[in-house]
Amino acid sequence: MSSLAVGKADTAAGAAPGTVQNRPPLRRRIALIPTVTLLLGALYCLLPVAWVVIAATKSGSELFSTFTFLPGTGFADNFSDLSAYRDGVYWEWMGNSALYAGLGALLSTAVSAFSGYALAIYRFPGRETLFNVLLAGVLMPPVILAIPQYLLLAKVDLTDSYLGVLLPQLLSPYGVYLSRIYAAAAVPADVVEAGRMDGASEWRIFSRVALPMMVPGMVTVFLFQFVAIWNNFLLPYIMLSDDEKFPITLGLFTLLEQGANTPALYTLVITGAFLAVIPLVVLFLVIQRFWSLDLLSGAVKS
Repeated sequence: MSSLAVGKADTAAGAAPGTVQNRPPLRRRIALIPTVTLLLGALYCLLPVAWVVIAATKSGSELFSTFTFLPGTGFADNFSDLSAYRDGVYWEWMGNSALYAGLGALLSTAVSAFSGYALAIYRFPGRETLFNVLLAGVLMPPVILAIPQYLLLAKVDLTDSYLGVLLPQLLSPYGVYLSRIYAAAAVPADVVEAGRMDGASEWRIFSRVALPMMVPGMVTVFLFQFVAIWNNFLLPYIMLSDDEKFPITLGLFTLLEQGANTPALYTLVITGAFLAVIPLVVLFLVIQRFWSLDLLSGAVKS
């Protein structure tokens, strides 16, 4: 009688007999789908990086004669030959990339912080129109802007110069958009009004109150801009003619073109590409601690 009562209770609750025990395994199988999808995506992204890392360890003869993912023994020689190529021009390219990406990302982040904060906090005529124009800039492919930027800078004789590469990078529509969204969410209006009531200037409120709250968002903007400028190829390709001002992307491109006639340079290109990835990895590992620390803090404590 007790078994019959339990069966009736299960039926009354809407559970068909024999299906209760099958639900957890089905849910687990469904839960595995996102994990498998992410693993496949990670494999797709990391496989070329793994190839570059392994190929950088191979000598010229090993590169074309051994299994693709079998490490070689020539990394030290490749590194030495790359450093000695044209009296170390590769490290000049790396230094130029560090200058373009580091200074450009820092200045672009500052411009984005000022603009995003102003669009989020202040009310003025044309604010939404200006913001919509910036959104249109987010949708604009950089390749469309490269030629107009070159023509504008040619008018003021700034082509083939460091400023010719830096200036177009200072305004990032996506950075301004992200800064406005983050400032609107992270900087409470009550805090700004409290600062004004205490007699603080607008600059002091921004620099001492609002900016520390915006740090996680600004770190994200800096990282995006640094990676975008570091990997930028088209603008330096159009703007520069002196190879001593080339960034690493353009320098490796010229080295690869020479490798078509000199296959021995292929190992230098691969080794250079591997070394060019390392600063981005280090930057991400260093910056991610700011996300984990600053996202735990807030402006208003409950």
